Amino acid sequence: MSAKIKFIRLFTGLFTGLIAVQLSAQERQPAGVIRGVVTDVASGQTLPSATVVILDSGTVIGTVADNNGNFRLDNLPVGRYAVQASSMGYEPAVFREIAVSPAKETFLEISLKEQVNELDEIVVRPKTNKEESLNRMATIGARMLSVEEASRYAGGFDDPARLVTAFAGVAGSMNSNGIAIRGNSPQSLQWRIEGVEIPNPSHFTDITGVGGGILTALSSQVLGNSDFFTGAFPAEYGNALSGVFDMQLRSGNSQNYEHTAQIGTLGVEFASEGPFRKDGQASYLFNYRYSSMALANDLFPGLLEDAAGMRYQDVSFKFNFPTRRAGIFSVWGIGIIDHFLQSPPKDTADWHNSRFEGMGDYRQTKATGGIGHKIFIDHNTYLKSSLATSYTRNRFILEQKYTDGTAFRVTDMKGSNTNVIFNTYLNKKFGATHLSRTGINVTGLFYDVNYSASRDINEYPPQATVNFANSNGHSMMLSVYSQSSVRIAEKMTVNVGIHSTYFALKSQWSVEPRAGVKWQATAGHSFGVAYGLHSRRENLDYYFVEETSRTSNRSVNRDLKFAKAHHFVLSYDWLVSENLHLKIEPYYQYLYDVPVAKDSLLSLINYQNFYVLFPLVNDGAGKNYGIDFTLERYLRNGYYYLLTASLFESLYRGGDGVWCNTRLDRNFLINALGGKEWRLGKYRQNVLGVNLRCSFQGGDRYIPVDEAASKVAQAVIYDNSQAYEAQLSPAFISHLTVSYKINKKSLSHEVALKIFNANGYREFSGYYYDYHADEPVMYKSAITIPNLYYKVEF
Repeated sequence: MSAKIKFIRLFTGLFTGLIAVQLSAQERQPAGVIRGVVTDVASGQTLPSATVVILDSGTVIGTVADNNGNFRLDNLPVGRYAVQASSMGYEPAVFREIAVSPAKETFLEISLKEQVNELDEIVVRPKTNKEESLNRMATIGARMLSVEEASRYAGGFDDPARLVTAFAGVAGSMNSNGIAIRGNSPQSLQWRIEGVEIPNPSHFTDITGVGGGILTALSSQVLGNSDFFTGAFPAEYGNALSGVFDMQLRSGNSQNYEHTAQIGTLGVEFASEGPFRKDGQASYLFNYRYSSMALANDLFPGLLEDAAGMRYQDVSFKFNFPTRRAGIFSVWGIGIIDHFLQSPPKDTADWHNSRFEGMGDYRQTKATGGIGHKIFIDHNTYLKSSLATSYTRNRFILEQKYTDGTAFRVTDMKGSNTNVIFNTYLNKKFGATHLSRTGINVTGLFYDVNYSASRDINEYPPQATVNFANSNGHSMMLSVYSQSSVRIAEKMTVNVGIHSTYFALKSQWSVEPRAGVKWQATAGHSFGVAYGLHSRRENLDYYFVEETSRTSNRSVNRDLKFAKAHHFVLSYDWLVSENLHLKIEPYYQYLYDVPVAKDSLLSLINYQNFYVLFPLVNDGAGKNYGIDFTLERYLRNGYYYLLTASLFESLYRGGDGVWCNTRLDRNFLINALGGKEWRLGKYRQNVLGVNLRCSFQGGDRYIPVDEAASKVAQAVIYDNSQAYEAQLSPAFISHLTVSYKINKKSLSHEVALKIFNANGYREFSGYYYDYHADEPVMYKSAITIPNLYYKVEF
């Protein structure tokens, strides 16, 4: 019996059981719970007696927080709500799009901002939680990504990295989840979890392009509300040029046990959370996921193309331990195991290259974990610290198999990196007008790299592999920062800070000022301006490239300096109505000291391979400038939409001193994302949802080939004099999600179909030489991933 028939029978049985459960269950109205805590946004202290109410409910539903700031709203009919919290002397805040389910309690952490003055005559407009980032030191250029959005948006595919490509100024790819912000390379982004900088947490990192992967290891089951920065970010963030993705793991339910199980065409997933013991405050959260593209490829032949050989699994967890006097402790971790086996088609007529085809074996293991601690020193001061470690091990083998049956190894790379990180910061509130945060971060860098590759694979046999990076040892990075947010008036806030970084391998310092001003001109209109100087070190293996033509085998890139960037951002925000928000952000970035190959067009701004074979110098530069538009309607009355558009120019100067378009200079990006929910059933407790995302963006830029030279060489020869001048036609890409959720008492069932790249857009992947046709051929690939799954929450 084929895998397809087995899966269809299994899924049919599950769906039949789902219908039977619906028909046989008692007809009673399912209800859920919203509970949480209300705190001061600056000091983190809880706010006793805060008032929490449900808006637009038709009846008065509300409660008052207890002495610890905790609140609870019981017996809420299944649906979506807007929750408003207020407290004497504080600006009210509204949390929108809050979903209530009978199988899972909804927990909210609501932070309120203290008013500068007691204004009895003035009505203060409640702030919506989605208008501002979680980090209140950010002036502009930041967006909060909510847990609810991560599970709802089409095209996100349960991957926060792909989800944020719907935001203004952010470009994505079908074959990679790399995040290109405002024309910058995806590797210029910094990833953080629980306040700790970590390696890219994606599966199959860099295999389809440096800075990306296939999808991140963080499922929406464990992801908490997080911040995404696109420019001029606060002083606490260093070692990043384009942006920062500051992700948080949510804490598990400390009062009740909750579980989720899912099976689908891409694999299985199980999550569990709850208290370690009843009547205690400690909780756990755990998620495991195993996926194989093989089943999806059997069910939908040809849609996944090369991705059919991928298998991966990940685990993530967080344990939370509040204490009475010693503060709050947390233990968290993420683990990844990947294997990608690429085999050529059995029929040589199907080979892309009629002379040879690649056979790849890629294996990756990642583990990241840490211990966090937060303790209040007094009512307005707390200290937050983390001790963490990350480990990455890669092995990549590539062989070329020829039509005569011979095979030659052309790439053999293995390496491991271990980072040990300690960071701590002191957060101090000086009254209602001044918040200060000062911290330090120390990272021990341990590395072991051994990379070998052939410099020319077009000959027969290909040139023998050369060991171009072979080193092990350790280094260290130290960063310190201090930043303040000062409300100089009721409607004006100034954020200033400074960040300094030291890299021991090169014994170099970088001192980086940051500043921003935000003016709330009226209740619905605000303006902002921000500046930041930012820097980034390169991947450690870049520093150990050896000049193999010399007998000394010296490391030729050991003296590389930090690449740096000036960010200038303006902002205009208009709250058109309580559910409609418009944001406009013009920006300018100037990059300098960018590593490039001397006397060459090559720059790390455009570089795609995860390894470097050649010497680099800090003579490059780049410019990105444009304007981003965002129009968002929050989910209300069953529908929502997010419209974003970006117009931009991205230029670079390589080692040849010539200014050109960058590889990622698409010129424009347009995204339209939206969805509709229908409430069905006797009590309108069941939900039919349709979510759609469409993207229209400038085509891929590429270096054209010199056809005459290619025919002479019988290999692909590029015309570097026209680097990235050529551009493909604009790309239209669509993603679709259709789901149906049945809610019963303490139990929810869901059947859904998610289709990634629904229209089968074919993405540019490079050139190969077709020896039958005797000409270079442009290769485009299309990965369409359908995920049909059944999920139960109980």
